[in-house]
Amino acid sequence: MNMRCFVATVALLVAGPLSGCAQEPAGEPPLTGARIGGAFSLIDQNGRTVSDRDFAGRYRIVYFGYTFCPDVCPTDVQNIAAAVKLLERDEPALARRIAPIFITIDPARDTPPVLKRFVSAFHPRLVGLTGTAAQIAKVAREYGIYFARGAGTSEGYLMDHSRQIYLFDPEGHPLALLPEGPPAAIAKEVTTWAR
Repeated sequence: MNMRCFVATVALLVAGPLSGCAQEPAGEPPLTGARIGGAFSLIDQNGRTVSDRDFAGRYRIVYFGYTFCPDVCPTDVQNIAAAVKLLERDEPALARRIAPIFITIDPARDTPPVLKRFVSAFHPRLVGLTGTAAQIAKVAREYGIYFARGAGTSEGYLMDHSRQIYLFDPEGHPLALLPEGPPAAIAKEVTTWAR
């Protein structure tokens, strides 16, 4: 099964039946009632303990990836950051209520200093989170994220992972899967569901 099929299958399983995915009416967010997300306590890029409660009252754009990723992760994070910048320009009140969050699926290499270099390259408000292998596995499971370490050495290996970009409401409930890009499409989807 290729990654796109896997991601689509996971999204459908956790979200339940979705009628007319591409033409979802604006009245009901596509992931309403889905069992995605949950409480967590992780370490941010500054070495501070951060929990899901620290984001209460803000919309969250959540993406799982890893800093050593050679292709999709930096592209996706760049698109998320550019979308937030578009919202800061066009919808500043909404943008102030958005927390973009990057959660690593490679905690062995993604220490807080490594995350700090990575997230600071994209957006000043991008939060990078890491933790123990057990903590990351738990959070990924609760968010419906598949990941596995590929072949290689302890220093040189790739991670296989799903590629969802989630939008959560200020109470931490899932609203929608965001497109991978372009930034304008991400921003448009955020403004559709963030009210």
